[in-house]
Amino acid sequence: MVERAEGAGLHEVVPGVFAWTQPDGTWWLNNAGAVAGDDGVLIVDTCATEERTRRFLGAVAEATGDAPVRLAVNTHQHGDHCYGNSLLPDDTVVFGHAAMREALLVDPIIDACPPVWTPVPDWGHVTRRPPSVVFTSELTVHVGARRVELRHPGYAAHTPGDVVAWLPGERVLFAGDLLFNGLTPMVLMGSVEGALRSLDWLAAFEPEHVVPGHGPLATASELPEVLAAHERYYRFVLDTAQAGRENGLTPLAAAQAADLGEFAGWADAERLVLNLHRAYAEAEGGEVDLLAAFGDAMTWSGGPLPTSV
Repeated sequence: MVERAEGAGLHEVVPGVFAWTQPDGTWWLNNAGAVAGDDGVLIVDTCATEERTRRFLGAVAEATGDAPVRLAVNTHQHGDHCYGNSLLPDDTVVFGHAAMREALLVDPIIDACPPVWTPVPDWGHVTRRPPSVVFTSELTVHVGARRVELRHPGYAAHTPGDVVAWLPGERVLFAGDLLFNGLTPMVLMGSVEGALRSLDWLAAFEPEHVVPGHGPLATASELPEVLAAHERYYRFVLDTAQAGRENGLTPLAAAQAADLGEFAGWADAERLVLNLHRAYAEAEGGEVDLLAAFGDAMTWSGGPLPTSV
């Protein structure tokens, strides 16, 4: 493992396949990865800021002997996984789901981050760079002799455009934000029911190594509990939403009345408010007011949401 400042590090999961982890995985601190082949490197996600993306790409260059970065894929639209795209070489082909591209094209946060977080993240010199090749179901790319399958679950989960990168030969799964290992998941822009449904879809890959979008890496023996914890959390969100609606509570009031129980120790607990906004919208056939949802999350947490970026 190549260690980097602030605990970030590049881990060789299997020979030539790397995971970049940024503890503690909270707001704007994502995991990313790289797959090296005889003809170059595939990057799986970038990072939120110029500084963090350059650190990640520098570690990959060091580990691969400066092999050219020929391909990249974004697992979804959120800036912690794609704002650094513009720091990839100009000739790198970037892949992503069609819905992810459309969302990034209209994402306002890359232009001016609102004071929802503290400190307000400094993106540095990054510009909007959406995928140039998109798909809606699945796409296979090759990095030298390595086969990398890019797959969408077929429905909204964390977001409408989630993609996993699956290496069937090496049995390594880059799960993106379909998995938050050990911290609170977020489905504000996706679907609680879809996120719950995606757990069986992930398990069906039967991976030996899993790189979640946030949190520690997981092995085959650890994955069942990671998935089970996610299932318990999503069912908790659905049950809280149902009870809240039956009692005439707003999403914020339902969150304030809820007992987090086993999830109280998970970082970013305020995401319960965001997830309840999504659950209410799904149950009522409406759409989420993102500004209202984040305003309620700030009320729940007593101020702007903390971040290390």
